[in-house]
Amino acid sequence: MSEPQAGGEAPPAGRVTSERRGHLLLLGLDRPQKRNALTPDLLRALAAAYGELERSDARCGVVFAHGQDFTTGLDLLAFAADMTLERWAPDPGSIDPWGLTPPYRLKPVVVAVHGRCWTAGLELALASDIVVAAAGTRFAQLEIRRGLVPLGGGPFRFVERAGWGNAMRWLLTGDEFDAAEAYRLGVVQEVAEDGRQLERALELAETIAEQAPLGVRMTRELALQALHEGQPAAAATLDARRLELAGTADAAEGVAALIERRKPQFTGR
Repeated sequence: MSEPQAGGEAPPAGRVTSERRGHLLLLGLDRPQKRNALTPDLLRALAAAYGELERSDARCGVVFAHGQDFTTGLDLLAFAADMTLERWAPDPGSIDPWGLTPPYRLKPVVVAVHGRCWTAGLELALASDIVVAAAGTRFAQLEIRRGLVPLGGGPFRFVERAGWGNAMRWLLTGDEFDAAEAYRLGVVQEVAEDGRQLERALELAETIAEQAPLGVRMTRELALQALHEGQPAAAATLDARRLELAGTADAAEGVAALIERRKPQFTGR
């Protein structure tokens, strides 16, 4: 499985590469000369790419990075004039990759991280569905050491994944932690050999893409509803959504494939 190529030198502010592979859309952070530090332009490009994923017929996104590091976080010099992040406000049709402002992403995203995955990069991972980390990845939420607070959802998403004490251990110290600790905390779901993290992320994304797209979407919607509104709210809509899926062509295909003992071919209808 070949690794995506960046295709020439990235502009100084960075870019996001986009490659379609079957039902997958691969999105690559591409500013390796600056350790993929996130500029306003790079963040806008990533938000636009998330919008592209949502509008396309791709079934799953895979986010990775070119170069030696996933990202060292925000380029503070690029944001120095406006730490409210207003300068990177997503353009119409874009989707906030941190998932903090609507419209929200509905397509699943698997993230492959390596090298340094700091601050805003860690928050990108926490906002995704599944994270695969190279064994040598180093994580840190360093904002506290700069007199700042994480701006991409870190304080609450870290607590969701790891629990209060585990999250505060790292949020309040700014200390760096490794992939094994990230796995223990639930920040990452799998640890791969260095250099194999993207391959493994693609394997997981392919498995997701083989499932019924409407079922995948509804599963994410119910999980998000329970997270944001509480379990009773999600439970109250469960029967109606189950019946909605039961009448789809994909549900009929799933039953037929079971009876015929073959692999189902889902179409998203």
